Amino acid sequence: MTFTPQGFRFAVTSAGFRKEKRNDVALIVSDSLAVAAATFTKNRFPAAPVVIGREHLEKNPYARAIIINSGQANACTGDEGRKNCEQVLEWLSKPICVKTKDILPASTGVIGEQLHMDKWQPAISALASKLGRCTAEDAAKAIMTTDAFHKISSREISCEQGTVRVLGLAKGAGMICPNMATLLVVLLTDAQIDAANWDKIVKNAVNHSFNQITVDGDTSTNDTVYALANGASGVKIVSESDRKLLASTAEKVLQELSYMVVKDGEGASKVARITVTGASSDSDAEQVARTVGQSQLVKTALYGQDANWGRIVAAIGRTDAAFNADDVTVSLCGVELFRHGCPTDTDFDSALAEPLKQRDLSIDISLGSGQGSYSLLAADLGHEYVDCNASYRS
Repeated sequence: MTFTPQGFRFAVTSAGFRKEKRNDVALIVSDSLAVAAATFTKNRFPAAPVVIGREHLEKNPYARAIIINSGQANACTGDEGRKNCEQVLEWLSKPICVKTKDILPASTGVIGEQLHMDKWQPAISALASKLGRCTAEDAAKAIMTTDAFHKISSREISCEQGTVRVLGLAKGAGMICPNMATLLVVLLTDAQIDAANWDKIVKNAVNHSFNQITVDGDTSTNDTVYALANGASGVKIVSESDRKLLASTAEKVLQELSYMVVKDGEGASKVARITVTGASSDSDAEQVARTVGQSQLVKTALYGQDANWGRIVAAIGRTDAAFNADDVTVSLCGVELFRHGCPTDTDFDSALAEPLKQRDLSIDISLGSGQGSYSLLAADLGHEYVDCNASYRS
């Protein structure tokens, strides 16, 4: 069951940006001005919609609408790309009666191509006529590119003044290694909350979800998370207990979405939860987790269901993290494989034959007795990833 927050309307249409007769534009409109927060890619070639969305929110942390197109990234398109993005917002503002400055843009698709402006005006007319007649699921499907399935998550919670709903949708399967944001993500709630607290909640939720995943080690030019809180429920988030409840709910929604993204990694067959403990600091633990999770040798071993612990150990060893090699232990799917600098006396091929067939795998690494820890979700790497990306533009 999807819990759609009050006061939001959806519309989707097919503009034909990449494939004919497939919805590739999604519009989300809040009936009232919403408190807005966002995180964006740190890639030094940000797409035009990233630049414009950031500028909008730096001037004023409020918005009423989000427009997302798939099929064209509008990245590395120079001044023309920016002007085209601004033109789309201007065209859209009139039929939906929303000020241009209150519309947030996002795009995904092939880098370097200019927007097909001749297709935008008919698409906008269709969106305006269908607004309120589509669902959040429709929007999640319309923003997909190489995704195998749409990604949506929602929760309904009881606060002191009443019921609040939180909903998130995302697209993404490849080019996944976030840095303060990822992919394209929309988070919506009908709670009434001030801008400062909403911004903290969103940034913290992103850090504990999308910023703790990797599929292929790449960070996109278009990564964006937009979050709107429109207050349509009439429930004010005032008490600390309600704030914590909303924060934990937003985090859970984004964590569900981030798991779906890794599960849907282009050609992925495994989701590995890499947990590092006993580190001298959280940053050391993160460095180890990311090095293991982004190792192509580790990824291919997981894809091949090969209990090759040596690849994990080698990845740990090439980090700059502080640890004593004799203190390191490594377990795969609950089976300890490495301790005191040597493999354990375990028939690990037999012990892991069945566990490695599962979709979800665990890699547990202890570096010693420190207090630092970190957890990362990572995908494996198989033949389909190469096939998908070798022909992405065609």
